[in-house]
Amino acid sequence: MTANPNTQHDVVIIGGGAAGLSAAVMLGRARRSVVVIDEAHPRNRFAPHMHGLLSRDGMSPLALIETGRAEALKYGVTFVAGAATVIEPADEGFIVRGPQDLRARRVIVATGLVDVLPDIPGVEQLWGTAAVVCPYCDGWEVRDEPLGVIATSPMSRNQAHLLRQWSSDLTVFGAREAGIPEVELEGLAARGIALAPPALEVSGTLGDVRVSTASGRHRVARVFVGARPRPSDALLRELGCSTTDTPAGPFVGTDPSGQTSVAGVWAIGNVADAKALVPIALGAGTLAATQVNISLLEEEIARASAA
Repeated sequence: MTANPNTQHDVVIIGGGAAGLSAAVMLGRARRSVVVIDEAHPRNRFAPHMHGLLSRDGMSPLALIETGRAEALKYGVTFVAGAATVIEPADEGFIVRGPQDLRARRVIVATGLVDVLPDIPGVEQLWGTAAVVCPYCDGWEVRDEPLGVIATSPMSRNQAHLLRQWSSDLTVFGAREAGIPEVELEGLAARGIALAPPALEVSGTLGDVRVSTASGRHRVARVFVGARPRPSDALLRELGCSTTDTPAGPFVGTDPSGQTSVAGVWAIGNVADAKALVPIALGAGTLAATQVNISLLEEEIARASAA
């Protein structure tokens, strides 16, 4: 797309993953002028399949995005490839700078997050297949198989207890070293969860993962890793959006519809919520789109009344 910098779009959406595309489709159907700026680096691009998404269970994440883009195009949404670099307040809205400078009455940021992995050889290579983070997304496929948890913080206690629902053969690597309190270690043991020294290296494939520790090598079907979520929220922070503390660290604060502390700017999906699985992100996009459209409509009503 080549855009006229003087053209005022109704909405610019930054990020073309599940949340951004969901918002784009709804706003396109509402006959709004919508541009999506997308780097094409979704968080779940390493995973071959998604699960828990009604009617799309087992679908490739990239196939979902491809389908969503086609649906958005059908409703007149325009796409720009690349990264937005700054959001600047301007008369009657904002200027989003990036591959092209785009003027927008409203901005939706759906830039997701980055999983910061522990510095253990092999984890990055297996990420998204044999090394994952979400039991709800990837537990069923390895149910009743030996599973491992690579502990990275006291929060790994929660991941381990949750995974116990999928398998009775569960080992936590490096629980004490990750800071899990002694009383919580006793709680893990009470549920039959084994404790092992920290993982030094992982290798293998899904179904046959080898975890090397100081005391030997363990075999599991899959390892679940306590990755640290880092929201891709520089655009929002630089704009002055307020943040709120969460168990996963500070995230940009929003109201229930995703609107930030800066009027006219919404943040949806993983950039604002580390727990936003794909179905949640899709719903967040739909909700934000309806509220963005209402805010535009109210503005148009006020202008017409004033005229």
